[in-house]
Amino acid sequence: MTDSREATNISRKQVVRNYRDLVVWQKAMSLVEEIYALTRQFPADERFGLVAQLRRAAVSVPSNLAEGQARKSTREFVQFISHAEGSLAEVDTQLTLSQRLAFCQERETEPIFSHVEEIRKMLASLRGKLNGHTR
Repeated sequence: MTDSREATNISRKQVVRNYRDLVVWQKAMSLVEEIYALTRQFPADERFGLVAQLRRAAVSVPSNLAEGQARKSTREFVQFISHAEGSLAEVDTQLTLSQRLAFCQERETEPIFSHVEEIRKMLASLRGKLNGHTR
């Protein structure tokens, strides 16, 4: 199970200087790479359909973390974490749809679904930690 220190890469000796220091951002970047690799095998006629949607949603996760962390207010960062969570739900839904349409196999998506779940937990932990600072 991931705790909030792992999710934010914060310990007593480390401070997050920017979004690149966030372990959750790093894992979200890896998710983007996994999605791009998976969708390369999708049918050509899906290039502007599901492939584009899935890639856009995946890219949106680390992008929202980067934009939110760059903001000067914790409240805004929490809002962007919520956007990242929404994009992650899109990835999950679109991966499920990709399987149902037989564009990929369960053995290919299982590790990606696990990665999605790990990131979801990390985002929830980060949001909770930041919400504790806004009260």
